[in-house]
Amino acid sequence: MEKVYSKPRLLTDAVMHYCPGCSHGTIHKIVAEVIAELGIESSTIGVSPVGCSVFAYKYIDIDWIQAAHGRACAVASAVKRLEPEKMVFTYQGDGDLSAIGTGETIHACNRGENIAVIYVNNAIYGMTGGQMAPTTLVGMKTSTSPGGREVNIHGYPFKVADMVAQLEGVCYVTRQSVHTPASVRKAKKAIRLAFENALAGKGLSFVEVVSSCNSGWKMSPVGANEWMEQNMFPFYKLGDIKV
Repeated sequence: MEKVYSKPRLLTDAVMHYCPGCSHGTIHKIVAEVIAELGIESSTIGVSPVGCSVFAYKYIDIDWIQAAHGRACAVASAVKRLEPEKMVFTYQGDGDLSAIGTGETIHACNRGENIAVIYVNNAIYGMTGGQMAPTTLVGMKTSTSPGGREVNIHGYPFKVADMVAQLEGVCYVTRQSVHTPASVRKAKKAIRLAFENALAGKGLSFVEVVSSCNSGWKMSPVGANEWMEQNMFPFYKLGDIKV
């Protein structure tokens, strides 16, 4: 019998805490594959913040630092400056990066820190109970916007990738997804390019992954993927934004 799949060697055997259908597990897998394929596991440092991805360090067998809520880009900037030969990346959700972490993110991008930022956007606060996030779509219902997000009250959803693409210190910005095998391959290619850019000292690379949160959205995994395709992708358009 032909073997068609092997678990990435950098993925640990820890049982993942993510909800069934969550995109984080797939993104962890391709991050682990990229690091192993580049042969940089002994020189890579990941920075994980607060939120659903807080336990990223349990699943990918590299060195990790946990940052305070929203401060991952600031911590990664310091690590890279102290250890310039290391590959440094952050792994952050939208509630972390685009809310409390907006300032740190923008200034790290503007400085052109030689790091990679992986930004998981599921348009909701998943860990803390499904509250409205800066990325929540107009009309989207959450526990803190039960009638749907209203522009005159809550403002517009925050397109972080489009914004940071305007900053000169950012060399690569892309928005991908992992809901189909083809999209997983594209996302993996994007993350690998982001890591290669950081290693080459080209500046900051920003990879947004539009994701589902079937628990927060109160949907089945299949229904959440369909809703994401119909509602998230028209607003958060997939593809390269800056190369």
